[in-house]
Amino acid sequence: MKWLLLGIIVSCTVMADLLQSYEMKRSGEQRVDARGLARLLGMIAVRRYLLLSIVCMAISFFAFMALVQTAPLSFAVPASAATIALETALAKLVLHEAVGKRRTAGALLILGGVLMLAR
Repeated sequence: MKWLLLGIIVSCTVMADLLQSYEMKRSGEQRVDARGLARLLGMIAVRRYLLLSIVCMAISFFAFMALVQTAPLSFAVPASAATIALETALAKLVLHEAVGKRRTAGALLILGGVLMLAR
């Protein structure tokens, strides 16, 4: 059960972050004042990918809550870091972001740590 929950956490977190990044890049720079916050809330209401991102984060949150009930926290938190490696790869492939050698190496180190936890 813990591996199923971990898979849900990783996939939903990655999907949420990619969708959010995609939509926020399309929307342009946002202001941080009250008017900018109101505009951002309005944008969330009409942009379906942002709404889907929120749903994915909620699913990830509840799956994480279930995971820490059945597995030790010392497993749950580091294992969920697999999102970093997957998001780095998908940021390059899907969002066409520049991912340098150092960032790639860091993501691979994290993935190696996650694989060590799995054994």
